[in-house]
Amino acid sequence: MSPVSSKRCFLFLLPILFFCVAPFCFNGPNIAWAQLEFERAPIDYTDVEVHDPIAELQRQLDSGEAKLTFNEEHGYLDALLDYFNIDPDSQVLVYSKTSFQLRRIMPHRPRALYFNEDLYLGWCQRGDVVEVMAVDPVSGPIFYSLEQQNDTPPQFVRDLGQCLTCHASSRTQGVPGPLVRSVFVDASGQPLLGSGTFTTSHQSPFDERWGGWYVTGNHGKMRHMGNEIVLDAKSNAELDRENGANVLSLESRINIRPYISKGSDIVALMVLEHQSQTQNYLTRANFETQMAEYYDEIINKALDRPEGSTSESTERRIAWVGDNLVKSLLFAKEFQLENPISGSSPYAKNFQAAGRRDSQGRSLRDFDLKKRMFRYPCSYMIYSPCFDSLPVSVKTYVTDRLWDILHGDDDPLYAHLSASDRTAILEILNETKPDLFAKKQQ
Repeated sequence: MSPVSSKRCFLFLLPILFFCVAPFCFNGPNIAWAQLEFERAPIDYTDVEVHDPIAELQRQLDSGEAKLTFNEEHGYLDALLDYFNIDPDSQVLVYSKTSFQLRRIMPHRPRALYFNEDLYLGWCQRGDVVEVMAVDPVSGPIFYSLEQQNDTPPQFVRDLGQCLTCHASSRTQGVPGPLVRSVFVDASGQPLLGSGTFTTSHQSPFDERWGGWYVTGNHGKMRHMGNEIVLDAKSNAELDRENGANVLSLESRINIRPYISKGSDIVALMVLEHQSQTQNYLTRANFETQMAEYYDEIINKALDRPEGSTSESTERRIAWVGDNLVKSLLFAKEFQLENPISGSSPYAKNFQAAGRRDSQGRSLRDFDLKKRMFRYPCSYMIYSPCFDSLPVSVKTYVTDRLWDILHGDDDPLYAHLSASDRTAILEILNETKPDLFAKKQQ
């Protein structure tokens, strides 16, 4: 696969913003989410060989082991969904002009996004490319584009830096990663950035979510920013939230026929929000630890200290990123639902069916959707290759913290976990990921 950088930038889920990023520095608990120097050693983000799903597919395409079928309606989209077993009902629709294909996007013709745990696909009607973000277990999210032309074999082109203008900022924890943004938009789909924007996660207040997105499903009396545009430019923070609430069908709003699924499922949106930021915490923990240990090696040699000596600064950096990852994995400060949530498609059923289950039939993918997102609030991302590929030191730190918390640590951040929650999560993990606590149980 050619290493040539695409001239296109996959602006994954956010408005076109340009950030001035300060150099990284550590200052104890007050550390900022500054952008890391991940394009240099030891990360070498743009130069290292990657093994994300797209890189592996390209190798198979080049050798003739794999093929992708092109069709006139969706280009390569259908083939990619099928090849990677991505649920078509993961479809969520965004109508803000927040992609480099912005001329293809408007409220009556939204952009579609499809995803699973390690792959995200963006598609526009009559778009030039399929936008791709694929997750490498070590290097984290990698950005690609695929020309919507019937080539043999198709060629994914890796972006080598332009996408990082937006996709490596404080909003992504300073590392390459996905981002869900909520914005006010006008009738053309243009974001009204002066009215405020929100980075969305499972902690976000409901009323700050999904500006510029279509949302289908039931959510009771709670109100969000989706399904509506700002009509009065002079009062550009006003939305008809009632008209955008509890929408079950988009047929009266857009021509839904060109899309693979028929909605923009609220449950899929909630999963995407949680997953995107948890992925960023995983990547940050990986990069931060690699860099801290790399500089320790240099200092050890310079000061003639024993090989493998760990400085207090490195220990603090590992603890900091480890604690932030644990918070995301255990849904610390999760927004508490005031009314039950239900989606408009089979997405929730399909998502749950893919879960690892213990002998009692329990899974970390089981939804609650009454008071919180999941029945057992420990993220399914703990099964991801990115978690398994964490450097030993930070993985050990995270595992130890999880063990302590699930055994009754009274840290107030985890007061939302009842005794029965902790017991259930521990039992599920012991059966479905038996290596996680193996050393603790010896």
